[in-house]
Amino acid sequence: MPRILVVDDDAAILKLVSVILSRAGHEVRTSTHPVEALDLLKVFTPDLVISDVVMPYMTGLEFLEKIRANEQLASLPFMLLSSHAERGDVRRGMNLGADDYLPKPFTPQDLTGAIDARLRRAGLNQQNENQMQAKGLGTAQVIWKGSTVTWVSRKALELFFYLLEHKEVTSWEAAEALWPEKDEARASSLFHTTLHRLRRSLSNESVVSTNRRYALASDLNPEYDVQRFELLAAQAEQGSLGLEELRELVAQYGHYLPGTDSPWADDVRARLEHKQLTLLGVAARAATAAGRDRDAAQFHQRALAIDPMSEHDWQGLAKALDTIGDPRARLAAQREAWWAVDLD
Repeated sequence: MPRILVVDDDAAILKLVSVILSRAGHEVRTSTHPVEALDLLKVFTPDLVISDVVMPYMTGLEFLEKIRANEQLASLPFMLLSSHAERGDVRRGMNLGADDYLPKPFTPQDLTGAIDARLRRAGLNQQNENQMQAKGLGTAQVIWKGSTVTWVSRKALELFFYLLEHKEVTSWEAAEALWPEKDEARASSLFHTTLHRLRRSLSNESVVSTNRRYALASDLNPEYDVQRFELLAAQAEQGSLGLEELRELVAQYGHYLPGTDSPWADDVRARLEHKQLTLLGVAARAATAAGRDRDAAQFHQRALAIDPMSEHDWQGLAKALDTIGDPRARLAAQREAWWAVDLD
């Protein structure tokens, strides 16, 4: 999955570009400020950077200069977004080392076409078309060879994600996890039937067996969104991520494998929920330290939507709202949830 960083001080443009590119199968990170984007690039290396030209405090051209001056980032593909009035700046940007530019306004087809062309020139598209992507956060989807896998049965999809989570299992371990209510003989039979359906959905070689232990074939090597989420979460806990990256990271969280009702999936949900609460705490502290109290309030509110008994988040929410003069600080102090009202 190609990774793209988009930098623009216009929140509406950021949202539009993010939606278009996410639907096209790209992993998108966004930033409203080039300085924050430079911090983001310390822990996230995209395949392409897209930047507006005219931004306050640091222009897109100055941002490009900073990137080209960094030895580790110097060869990063870079695309400028420009309006008609900025065409002179675009010529300067190309002289500074920009790889391409896209004039505003643009259509979704203009954007995806320009990006696909740039990624082809960088030799990235073909590589990523064959990469298997397993998405379990807020969805249950596997993309392989550029297409969404059509599963013979829902349980076959669940077995795939169970193998992804547990690496290598016996038939009994899988049967007990996916059919805990069945007796041993029936669960074993269901496992082998489902294994056959999983192989039919992917390929006969997709699951290998050694000494009665089963695992996904090593050549599949799926890109697993849960694994990436947890790796970045570990970096966040170490203080390695900036506020914008924390914002993007907590936004990736979603209910794991919706529609799956098994104890093993509940265990994964509990693990990820705990991780998300930790991340929201880190993000709230970072926002407070940066004087972004409205952002801190949003992080505390999201934490309370998961754990309404968190006294720390109630206190943090009340304090942040009081700092920005929001009258709902009184409701937070009284531990009254108003979650139908947004903080935006």
